[in-house]
Amino acid sequence: MKAENQIPYYAPDGSPLGFRSLAAAKRLVDGGFVTPSYGRKGHLKAIWLRKADGASPVETNIAPATQYSFQQRLDSGNRCWRLRRLDQRDEEGTLVTTRGVFLQVVSDCLVA
Repeated sequence: MKAENQIPYYAPDGSPLGFRSLAAAKRLVDGGFVTPSYGRKGHLKAIWLRKADGASPVETNIAPATQYSFQQRLDSGNRCWRLRRLDQRDEEGTLVTTRGVFLQVVSDCLVA
């Protein structure tokens, strides 16, 4: 079978389950057994098995977490994620210091 006729098939957690033919993938989508992923030109790119409760396997919201990196605006107006500083201001202008958290992690690693 040609590679362009094979559609990747994924579990709800993102682990690969193999490939399905284009016809088989379309039958699964039409039956409502899987959630399709389409490319920008409307072609079927992948299919995702639904969760046990029937919910969509693709999460739309990410879980909130502590920010340890910040976007920096360069003089040219571009944003940069590569150059990170430990102390920076957040979106509201409050100074955020992550040195204490970093040192706590280092000391916990040294103890263990």
